[in-house]
Amino acid sequence: MSRALIIGAGGVAGVVIHKCCQNSEVFTDICIASRTKSKCDKFKEELSGKTGTNITTAQVNADNVPELVALMKEYKPDICINVALPYQDLHIMDACLECKVDYLDTANYEPEDTAKFEYKWQWAYRERFEKAGITAILGSGFDPGVTGVFCAYAQKHYFDEINYIDILDCNGGDHGYPFATNFNPEINIREVSAKGSYIEDGKWVETEPMEIKRVYNFDQVGEKDMYLLHHEELESLALNIKGIKRIRFFMTFGQSYLTHLKCLENVGMTSIEPIMYEGKEIVPLQFLKAVLPDPASLGPRTKGKTNIGCIFRGKKDGKDKTYYVYNVCDHQECYKEVGSQAISYTTGVPAMIGAMMVLTGKWKKPGVYNVEEFDPDPFMEALNKWGLPWTENFNPVLVD
Repeated sequence: MSRALIIGAGGVAGVVIHKCCQNSEVFTDICIASRTKSKCDKFKEELSGKTGTNITTAQVNADNVPELVALMKEYKPDICINVALPYQDLHIMDACLECKVDYLDTANYEPEDTAKFEYKWQWAYRERFEKAGITAILGSGFDPGVTGVFCAYAQKHYFDEINYIDILDCNGGDHGYPFATNFNPEINIREVSAKGSYIEDGKWVETEPMEIKRVYNFDQVGEKDMYLLHHEELESLALNIKGIKRIRFFMTFGQSYLTHLKCLENVGMTSIEPIMYEGKEIVPLQFLKAVLPDPASLGPRTKGKTNIGCIFRGKKDGKDKTYYVYNVCDHQECYKEVGSQAISYTTGVPAMIGAMMVLTGKWKKPGVYNVEEFDPDPFMEALNKWGLPWTENFNPVLVD
């Protein structure tokens, strides 16, 4: 018997909800809560009669800690799965602390007024979570999330030390629009237009946005242009994986996307600085989000596959070793199964698995942790079972 409170009702939340309902032995009860209760009710309706999980819904403003606390005290969840916005992470963690509820999210906290992705704000909760005797799992999506589990798995089974990690995130999907983002446009555009960075010899090296480009041939997708971005999991992996000399993160982008983005950037539409418009203050990026296609609507029209994984170089028994582990996910298969495209699917499935790890006691210890700090084996096993099977390659093409 376990109860999960799921906060959020967007594309990723939809996958988490479907997956929890498929796994009703572990998730006997779920409560879906969001600012817009009608979205929660829609999920409940869709799944009615198709699952052994008991579903309830609630209205909550995730920026309001007293509201969150009241909901948790009433529902008494064993875990809170946060698939709301990254700006709301700390409010939800505060409520979990007050109610002594385990916590899990898929993306690290970022302040609303600055595109800064780092863990310091959430790591500052370690001692309080320890004292409260509750667990917080940070970043249990795909990247961050599965990529961290892949790193822990490589370290446990194949390496004495890992010196180089390249995380490659390829979306070979086509939704047919000239320009649209695969997840929340605000977060997506902030990520892409920020400066790139990677970790080398324990220090951050900063690059201009999209300055470093490589071409890689991805299994089942083909050759794609990929660009070095800043990504939050680099920060935790640099601390938790032994022997690291350099970690980089690359993501693929098509030329049409980049051309549109550059144009929008040049005219100020990607800015997060408020401006006055007809006597009202608006944020250009939030206005842009309102006119772009809703990522949740891309599911039925997206064709193609994603391929996300990690390439490792290091030493085993004194010898050089390379290893590549990745998952390929098909947009249309995801849509058939849970009504979403693969971007939401690859984030939502690991969120359910991470929550299951906590609820079944496999990843349960008081404090605040990143996924690579736990035993990767049960999580890796669950990926194969719940829709994200992985492939290993012991002689991969390396990224220069």
